[in-house]
Amino acid sequence: MVIKVFIASSSGSTSIKKQQQDVMGFLAANKIDFEECDIAANEQNRKWMQENVPENSRPATGNPLPPQIFSDEKYCGNYEAFFDAREENAVYAFLGLTAPPGSKEAEALAKRQQQ
Repeated sequence: MVIKVFIASSSGSTSIKKQQQDVMGFLAANKIDFEECDIAANEQNRKWMQENVPENSRPATGNPLPPQIFSDEKYCGNYEAFFDAREENAVYAFLGLTAPPGSKEAEALAKRQQQ
């Protein structure tokens, strides 16, 4: 299973740059392997991302903006969805991965199962 993070290396938006750094920094810090797919330098990546973001996750106008996160071909979500999952200690579930033993997410899951 490959986590793909679609980014724009030459974005003029500081907000988008910060969001991209936030996602990739979190994944790297937690030793979650991911592939960085640049939509600014690779037209195929841009087209693939735009075609594979589900209709209900697209903005009302224009194209979906990076970062967009996929697990193989399955859409996980955008930055806001990632941020919400991180706040809820549910990033591994968001990515379709099993939380490693000892992680906050694994502990939260174990507590929920005991209740």
